[in-house]
Amino acid sequence: MNTLTKPLVVGAALLVGAVSLEAGKKKYQPNWDSLSKHEAAPEWFQDAKLGMYFHWGPYSVPAFGTAWYSANMYKPGNSMNKHHVENYGPPEEFGYEDFIPMFTAEHFDPADWAELFEMAGAKFAGPVAQHHDGFAMWDSEVNPWNAADMGPKRDILGDLFVELKKRDLKTIATFHHARNGQRNRDVPENWIKGFNSHYPYHPDLPTATTDPKLRKLFGNFEYIDEFNQYWLDQVDEVVEKYSPDIIWYDSWLNMIPESYRLEMASNFFNHAQKTGQEVVTCHKHNDMPLSMSVLDYEQGGRMDTHPLPWMTDITLSESRWMYVEGHPYKKADLVVRNMIDVWSKNGIVLLNVSPRADGVINQEQRDLLKEIGGWLKAHGEAVYGTRPYDTFGFGTAGNDASSHDGQSAKIKYTADDVRFTISKDRKTIYVFFLGEPKAGKKVRFRALGRHRWAPPTPVKNVTLIGSDAKVKWEDDTAHFYITIPDTEMNEIANVFRLELE
Repeated sequence: MNTLTKPLVVGAALLVGAVSLEAGKKKYQPNWDSLSKHEAAPEWFQDAKLGMYFHWGPYSVPAFGTAWYSANMYKPGNSMNKHHVENYGPPEEFGYEDFIPMFTAEHFDPADWAELFEMAGAKFAGPVAQHHDGFAMWDSEVNPWNAADMGPKRDILGDLFVELKKRDLKTIATFHHARNGQRNRDVPENWIKGFNSHYPYHPDLPTATTDPKLRKLFGNFEYIDEFNQYWLDQVDEVVEKYSPDIIWYDSWLNMIPESYRLEMASNFFNHAQKTGQEVVTCHKHNDMPLSMSVLDYEQGGRMDTHPLPWMTDITLSESRWMYVEGHPYKKADLVVRNMIDVWSKNGIVLLNVSPRADGVINQEQRDLLKEIGGWLKAHGEAVYGTRPYDTFGFGTAGNDASSHDGQSAKIKYTADDVRFTISKDRKTIYVFFLGEPKAGKKVRFRALGRHRWAPPTPVKNVTLIGSDAKVKWEDDTAHFYITIPDTEMNEIANVFRLELE
């Protein structure tokens, strides 16, 4: 019988149409109508604007290729397979599980990391709780392949959450393990190109193991519903044990049957009712309804403002998510300017860093985060707690397509590109120049402060954040003008504060 379709008479499947008496007392039931009553994006989340996370695990040990090393090392002809054979031997002799003792994390300092994230301006942070590779970064009773029992022998997620909460930062746990489930067992001819499972399946590969413990690392269950329950049990364990404020899902959540996704969301929301948290669920593509969750765009964003808050996950490196030896990083001005564009369009940024296997976040990334944090410290009033203006802005940079979703996160903005935000009380408009505008330049806007949705509200004062320079401005009701003052400008971006009457 086809392993993908044979029903499993345990777990979430039994719960469909048969809700227990205990569940009946809970606020949220495992159906979309009930879950839609949960607020998708609470105010604190809309105010936060920036969070941080990190890709870190056994795949960090080879520090080569991509975070998909764990899968690609088993694919002949792939550059990561070639690298693996040359440096560690054939995967039949040195499997992915053999990297785990080398994932030592001896320099992991959760207090230092929490301070670094806070200094960078993040309002929430946390780890990739589990990547596609099947290795859990928390102290798990469900998954035997976890960081507390092997490798670092540390509760990475738990220890970091403790330090984040000391600093009043919200917490996030991201899950990428929906793709870990082996779905190619019945189609071995797709073992290299099959994209619906992380690890390639072939009867001759180590990933086809039937060892009771090792098969859990490779997501190699006889029936896929066994894996689906395993997927759910791990999410529930993190929720019950650590109470994250945000759980975030990578692509392929659509591969998890609807009944399990419903159970996951209702369990998370009901747990938050007990703890008094206003929690958030984030996802990609169309895997969850926007009535109760927030949509994420990988390495990109929306090309225009949107009435619903949304998120983008981007990385500090040029393109990689894990630490790769010698891979270049972006410049701070590129990162900040693209984040400003996101914020102007009602978005929230989830920024990724890449620690080494030994637990060091290298100096180049630290310097970048210091620059980003320094800019936010000086201009934070124009970011945190603000909302999108009735237009996001204008300029000459265009909107290049992302390598993944929506607009690129690497657009090269200049001072000719302008973005807006507005305070929640609608009394202050912030005008961002994404670079250093030239002194004496007279910039024309349409009548700022005179909203389509409110009576005319003229501007009463204009100042440059971080400067005492007098700003010349004009308002003729049809247009608004700012003349750039002759003063030192910030090389990343500059913000004018427009106070409304």
